[in-house]
Amino acid sequence: MSGAATLALARPTATVGDYLVLLKPRVMSLVVFTGFAGMALAPGHLHPLEAFTALLCIAVGAGASGALNMAYDSDIDGLMARTAGRPIPTGRVGRGEALGFGYSLAIGSVALMGLFLNALAAALLAFTIFFYVAVYTLWLKRRTPQNIVIGGLAGALPPAIGWAAATGSLAPLPLVLVAIIFLWTPPHFWALSLFRSGDYARAGVPMLPVVKGKATTRRGIFAYTLALVPLALVPVLIGGAGMLYLALAVAMGLWFLAQSVLVLAERDGEREPRARRLFAVSLFYLFSLFAALVAERLFHLPLFGSWM
Repeated sequence: MSGAATLALARPTATVGDYLVLLKPRVMSLVVFTGFAGMALAPGHLHPLEAFTALLCIAVGAGASGALNMAYDSDIDGLMARTAGRPIPTGRVGRGEALGFGYSLAIGSVALMGLFLNALAAALLAFTIFFYVAVYTLWLKRRTPQNIVIGGLAGALPPAIGWAAATGSLAPLPLVLVAIIFLWTPPHFWALSLFRSGDYARAGVPMLPVVKGKATTRRGIFAYTLALVPLALVPVLIGGAGMLYLALAVAMGLWFLAQSVLVLAERDGEREPRARRLFAVSLFYLFSLFAALVAERLFHLPLFGSWM
């Protein structure tokens, strides 16, 4: 029996669940939700089948990005406790299989978006996949502590894709939502990197606490949060959100800012409990903002301009 055949027999059989893991379903769910928000906020009416197709394309495109990211990062994933159990490092899925899977999904999602929705939405989806895979994964991640800052643009674009799918154009509101997610990304992921810094150091990934230290990372978290909280009020100021959103943006923003102050004062330690809490709060913060926007549109609540 040849060596290749022996290895094929020795490798665990991949399951459907393994391929679902490659799609990064938790990340995908946030991408789909923010993409749906962009679609729900857009003027006009989108046929339910078109809306479903657009969300499917956004989900599949996000999953393709996740699969390609796991394929290209499989060497460092095997060195980190958080990612060592993924399908490629454990040998359940081959790196080549994951690349084929990811590129097939990427091409299919962009083509479907272009055929059934419009060229702008397809172009934005293609750019998002390209930016996450080529710019963030292959270029920035292993070279600079600003990887998550610049690379965060990929995760910020779904509201613009959703809006473009519904209208074939862009407008100030979806661009503001993109900016909100873009500024939210560094404090969210730097909080994670604080309590996972040992993992990143072992894998040689130049995350901010590894390269510049935890004190610098905490100051960065505070600075970005300080910029994010007022930016989150802009949808109200341009007439794209109402009183429900305003109340949540203020309350959740103050909570987020207070947690970032606590992280700023935290001393270095192995468990970093305040950073862990901030990571969870950041997720709840972003979900609350977008849920309020969607609720105002779905339940036809008056927007801020109608109160004036």
